[in-house]
Amino acid sequence: MMKKVINKIFIFFAIITLTQACDVEEFSDLNNPEVDAFRDNLTRGDLQDLVGGVLYSMRVRLGTYYDDLGVIGREFWRFSSSDPRFTADLLGKGDAILDNNTFYITNPWAARYRTVKNGNLILEFIEGQDLSAQFSDTEISATQGFIKTIKAYELLLNLNLTYQNGIRVDVADQNNLGPFLSYSESLNEIRALLDEAATDLQSGGDDFPFTLPSGFTGYSTPDSFLEVNRAIGARVAAYQGEFSSVLTYLEDSFLDLDASLDEGVYYTFSADQTDILNPMFFPVEATTAGARIVQPDFLEDAAEGDDRLSKVAQRSEPLTFDFLTGDHAVFRYKSNTDAIPIIRNEELILLYAEANIYSNPSEAVNALNIIRQSAGLDPYGGANSEAALIDEMLTQRRYSLYAEGHRWIDMRRYDRLDELPIDREGDDVFVQFPIPLTENQ
Repeated sequence: MMKKVINKIFIFFAIITLTQACDVEEFSDLNNPEVDAFRDNLTRGDLQDLVGGVLYSMRVRLGTYYDDLGVIGREFWRFSSSDPRFTADLLGKGDAILDNNTFYITNPWAARYRTVKNGNLILEFIEGQDLSAQFSDTEISATQGFIKTIKAYELLLNLNLTYQNGIRVDVADQNNLGPFLSYSESLNEIRALLDEAATDLQSGGDDFPFTLPSGFTGYSTPDSFLEVNRAIGARVAAYQGEFSSVLTYLEDSFLDLDASLDEGVYYTFSADQTDILNPMFFPVEATTAGARIVQPDFLEDAAEGDDRLSKVAQRSEPLTFDFLTGDHAVFRYKSNTDAIPIIRNEELILLYAEANIYSNPSEAVNALNIIRQSAGLDPYGGANSEAALIDEMLTQRRYSLYAEGHRWIDMRRYDRLDELPIDREGDDVFVQFPIPLTENQ
């Protein structure tokens, strides 16, 4: 069964693979009869396989995305003797700039838009024909809600990279792509798409007409997945600085102050030859051929006894590359099949704390103390002023969400990029990536 699904996914990829400008490539089988079959008579089996294709493409180039955010955010250094741009360009070495035609932007950018295109095609397939013989109205609505949520999430990841340079949100028509929108406009559109998806999920009945992988355990029905949609909406609202809306979204999310911090939805990986391995795993004793070495300030700034330092591991000896030396490796993921969170309860509790800083400081402290207690730390003993609580919240996010792609974004949205460490004279901290050259603006 797995080979059948993967084979159809590969066919789907061949048909809809995009260039980095979101255009369809000239494949000889672009008009493959199977695509016409999807468009004219989508079966339940087809939909299962096509949703599987979306979930597959979501994981493509994730390692590059997390390296972009983790390196610029000074969480870790990415050593690669075959490609020193990880320690040159991304760290702003000397006169280095972020190149608009280089893998660290073109690859993750294209991968996320590939998933968006996959989703758009599924929506086209289910909206462009009468499927009443195969699917109920509630199943169609549920599918639309799921796909739109995934689209919004993928667009958000690209916007995290290009920030004020913006993104294209309207890419449904490859021959008439929508304009680049500003950062604020893009967030508005992403949030609107999430809200639209939420309405679909609310009308989605009891079950999806497809099954989801183990990373969605507990959130594999329209009603439960709606909580994931609302959680992502809370993140978007926080990026917009609309903290009353953050609390509203969290009310309908899976936020639980008493539940496991790891509750949530995840990318999953396996060693199956047709699947993908966790791209964020390197052995502790990895060489400069490929390693993630902890930026030393992460250790030096940590509170004594913070259990979250288990996310890093000491090497038997330091590793040096490009005038950078560290003796601890990133060990957030312990194997190449560990899951990577899409969004989890610990982030939601921290969003709850952040939103309450501005309206209910004592409740913010309560939430922060949940995080501190889970890390083996004493309760917060600082001031309840807005400035002090923001400092504390950012510190807790730094350690709780280490190597999960948040630090650079957090420091940027609070205008604190100048507080990130500079490891070599002449290095720089970039604010955003350029739009890929292949977009041909």
